[in-house]
Amino acid sequence: MSFSLMLTGDVNLMNVDDPDVPFRRMRKTFESADLVFSNLECCLSDRINEGSTSVEGFFANPDVAQTALKRYGIDVVGLANNVNYGEQAINESIAYLDAAGIAHTGAGASDVKARAPAIVTRKGQRIGFIQKSSVFWATNHEATKHAAGIAVLRGHTAYQVPMYKMKREIPPMNRPGIPPYIVTWADKDHLKRLEDDIKAARENADIVIASFHWGLNKDVLEYMKEIAHHAIDMGADAVIGHGPHYSLGVEVYRGKPIFYGLGSFSFHTGHGGHTHGNWIGMMAKLDFDGSTLTRAAFEFVRHNDINETYICDLADETEELRDLQKRSLELGARLDREGNEVVVRAPDAQK
Repeated sequence: MSFSLMLTGDVNLMNVDDPDVPFRRMRKTFESADLVFSNLECCLSDRINEGSTSVEGFFANPDVAQTALKRYGIDVVGLANNVNYGEQAINESIAYLDAAGIAHTGAGASDVKARAPAIVTRKGQRIGFIQKSSVFWATNHEATKHAAGIAVLRGHTAYQVPMYKMKREIPPMNRPGIPPYIVTWADKDHLKRLEDDIKAARENADIVIASFHWGLNKDVLEYMKEIAHHAIDMGADAVIGHGPHYSLGVEVYRGKPIFYGLGSFSFHTGHGGHTHGNWIGMMAKLDFDGSTLTRAAFEFVRHNDINETYICDLADETEELRDLQKRSLELGARLDREGNEVVVRAPDAQK
């Protein structure tokens, strides 16, 4: 039986007063899918909008946000990101999501609950989601045995002096001021936790989606590749990433799609209460025959001045697509236009 899944990037409903505004132009699109998943980059908390100016978290009006998500069919959300912050706010948010019947993963009252997958059944298929963040605050953010927080996957950074002539443009070491290479890698113990969590999801789900909050600007860093590849090696059917408010390159690894950065989906106000401008994001679409992935594609999305998200006309995004095609081909994926969608294929695949 065929099954369709939509996956979006960052949804931040902070400062939203009307639940119909963010998604009303997406209603028919969401209704065409069997299941919709989003990275929820805000807490549903009575501490409304406090986070925009005074603390690390983003806090949205819980009644408005709950209504917006439920009314427009966002079925599952991931909570492991840098602005789902604060034990009280996280616990409040989970309570509101539970009351609305919206499945969630990536945060919880303990590390066990934060790491637990969200399992949703559609058309006889059990779809499991896990989400972890490599972008998190150093204090009171990671879920522990006795404290609420988010599920994390640590990455590490080192600065390497370019002692060898690895690239033509590297000057010799006798020149003061040579910049270092930045080297990143995933924490070994946290990769083992990821392995355990995917295996646990796989035991209870026919399809597993791994979602990660990570990244810096438009770069796909080595720790991101390491995490994504490990997730697929351990049984994930697809990987999506989010964090930078950009569209990042796409990879096909072992026949499975990796969307390294879907960018924003509904994100009007950010840190300090500043308005986010004319961003462009990606909405991924995965089609399955039973539990077998048959097609991976995406459409570009933007938002207007009143914070309505809408699907872009691909003909208007030629420059963005060309740039993304180049970056994706370097990673190992070909992006082909099909109508208003962009289909993800291995570089040597036939249409």
